[in-house]
Amino acid sequence: MKNKEMIDIDMLGQVCPACLLVALKVINEHRERLKKGEVEIVVRTDHRDATRTIPQSAEAMGYRVVVEKVKTCYEIRISS
Repeated sequence: MKNKEMIDIDMLGQVCPACLLVALKVINEHRERLKKGEVEIVVRTDHRDATRTIPQSAEAMGYRVVVEKVKTCYEIRISS
């Protein structure tokens, strides 16, 4: 199996709803490749609300989501 492409979204310093809207835009732009397992989207944020809104939305769309605290921010990983 080939490696997945990582799509990084740096939302540090941004607040919701901007974080959610940008994440949804990227998810929709890459939805076919996401569903095929070719890409994984990683959102980096320091806005705690985004750790709730982005996963809820992505999971409702059928994606797998993992939220992890990393140093001074959160990483939200979205995949198929």
